[in-house]
Amino acid sequence: MKLTEMKWPEVEALSRDTPVVFPIAAQEQHGHHMPLHTDSLLLGEIVNRVEAQMATEILVAPLQWLGNSHHHMDFPGTVSANPRLYLDLLVNEVECLLEHGFKRLVLLNGHGGNIVPGSQAVFELRQKNRKRSDLLFLSTTYWETAKPREQRDDLVQPRMGHACEWETSMMLAIRPELVGDYRSAPEQSQGTAFPKASRGWTMKDRTQLGHIGAPSAASADKGLALLECFTKGVVDFLNEVCQWDGESWDQAT
Repeated sequence: MKLTEMKWPEVEALSRDTPVVFPIAAQEQHGHHMPLHTDSLLLGEIVNRVEAQMATEILVAPLQWLGNSHHHMDFPGTVSANPRLYLDLLVNEVECLLEHGFKRLVLLNGHGGNIVPGSQAVFELRQKNRKRSDLLFLSTTYWETAKPREQRDDLVQPRMGHACEWETSMMLAIRPELVGDYRSAPEQSQGTAFPKASRGWTMKDRTQLGHIGAPSAASADKGLALLECFTKGVVDFLNEVCQWDGESWDQAT
């Protein structure tokens, strides 16, 4: 069910155990060959596929295209919310549906820069509602719900990059007219940085062109497989949310 298409009495009639999904993405640079709206377009595609499979089981909020993208601000066209402002925005958005009585609230992310604020948002929400034991606050990122390399051994990259083989492939599958000359984009290593620590960084610390990974290895066929894989991963995850017993620490098994 899409919140944007519903009337308030229809929302009022829903079970408050219905999981509410908040898609969060970004508007930021994606190298020389990919559009600024890539994260929002890809997450929107996955969310539409998920909603089509779980139409009566979940309530999907409007996609939030504004993300935490300050680390991309050296590249023109990026639009970003200040990290603290963005965190407050996420908390306030979730609190609206909490106020309406819903108890299973999920941030579904499609942008790497949103991972930390998304995790912090659900942590803060739990602390603010610490006297209740019937609430489930979750934040996950769609590419962390599945392992596509277990299904496609022709994928060059071991994990998601940025404007990379994976993102470029998915864009070739859904909006090929927006993809530029990805074949000539040089591979940019994801690197290892300081694996025992979390390092503060900007995108230009890692790449001057704006992409990370191997865009030239992309294909529409890979993109369709990735979309199917990530859609299944999100559906499986949300089914676990639906099956949660309403009080346990552990997820349903």
